[in-house]
Amino acid sequence: MADLSRITVEPGKRSGKACIRGMRMTVDDVLEYLDGGMSVEELLADFPELTADDVEACFAWRESRARD
Repeated sequence: MADLSRITVEPGKRSGKACIRGMRMTVDDVLEYLDGGMSVEELLADFPELTADDVEACFAWRESRARD
């Protein structure tokens, strides 16, 4: 199970959007790259500050929001 504690929401950062580990990279940014056809491997190569666990947390975040 993905670690959702990797996802942070801070009112003053990126307009309060869900970010990854307090960085300025949002969950939406990650998911848009992947939904646009980028592979996880390409994403991790382009953004070395991200980890596979971060990507899994983004998928879990989206899933948790779909149930709300």
